[in-house]
Amino acid sequence: MNEKSKKIIRAYRGEKNENGQCPWWLMRQAGRYLPEYRELRAQAGGFLELVYDPEKASEITLQPIRRFGMNGAILFSDILVIPQALGQKLWFETGEGPRLDRPFDFEKLDVSKIDETLSPVYETVKRVSSKLEMEGFDETALLGFCGGPWTVACYMIEGGSSKNGFAAVKDFMAAEPLAFSALLGCVTNASIHYLCRQIEAGCAAVQIFESWAGLLEGPVFASCVIEPTAKIVKAVKEKYPDIPVIGFPRAAKPGSIKDYAAGTQVNCVGLDYETPLDLAAALQKDGFCVQGNLDPEILLKGGEEMKLQTENILKVLSSGPFVFNLGHGVIKETPPEHVAALAKIIESYKF
Repeated sequence: MNEKSKKIIRAYRGEKNENGQCPWWLMRQAGRYLPEYRELRAQAGGFLELVYDPEKASEITLQPIRRFGMNGAILFSDILVIPQALGQKLWFETGEGPRLDRPFDFEKLDVSKIDETLSPVYETVKRVSSKLEMEGFDETALLGFCGGPWTVACYMIEGGSSKNGFAAVKDFMAAEPLAFSALLGCVTNASIHYLCRQIEAGCAAVQIFESWAGLLEGPVFASCVIEPTAKIVKAVKEKYPDIPVIGFPRAAKPGSIKDYAAGTQVNCVGLDYETPLDLAAALQKDGFCVQGNLDPEILLKGGEEMKLQTENILKVLSSGPFVFNLGHGVIKETPPEHVAALAKIIESYKF
């Protein structure tokens, strides 16, 4: 099936949804809440071992599609493969998340060699693309992704997650503005190359996960979030004008979201669960597709509240351009039965 004709791609490109239904997928749909994922994880021995094993990573990408039939298959990988490919050591501590080697000499970062690390990811994309066709998932599009440059830089400077709003990053920005700017530029250029290689391998759309956008606003938001994202979008669209780009500025303030949409010119704006639906509707009127934004905690709880919340989102946004999703990733304790119930709600809703 031609990728452009898939309803999720048509929605991302700004077309209104047809036949009374909207496309959907879930962030972190490929992963920890599925028993078949946990079985593969036990075999592999570690998270990065899965990411860089094309056969296992392709299977994980497809696991939720086989169960629930989402319209988007999000590539199984991680946003921090970019700093690892640039030369910064990456590992995952059990129960604590990612760790990156610090102190690190950011002048040693080398964009020219990132494919040496990331080539297994491109092979995963090729395998998923082939398997989607072979297994008859004609309405499912493969989605690639990268982390937003600001978010990736935060992890690189901090050395991992932060419990104090990445204070060390803000100190670094203030003390070493030129070094920070150079780091942001390096990550931006690496992200452009990485997304383009994913598209070459078979991705039909790509998403930029700016997970820590909510830490900034005003001029700093513009320089650290909007400008790098705009550069990525421009470069990708110049090379692949038919490939939609989705931006997810998580937890950004309402005014910042409007500026982000206008300033980056992403095709679709992903919205977290705190974003008002009237803002989402206004973005639709401005010509943007929107994506979101059920609270993952509601999916975790399931039941009547999930049904009511889902139907409310669909009532306001479903005619589109709109792609139903969560406002953040699936929580690992979520019962798969709740995702199956969500699928039935979305697929039975008519607008």
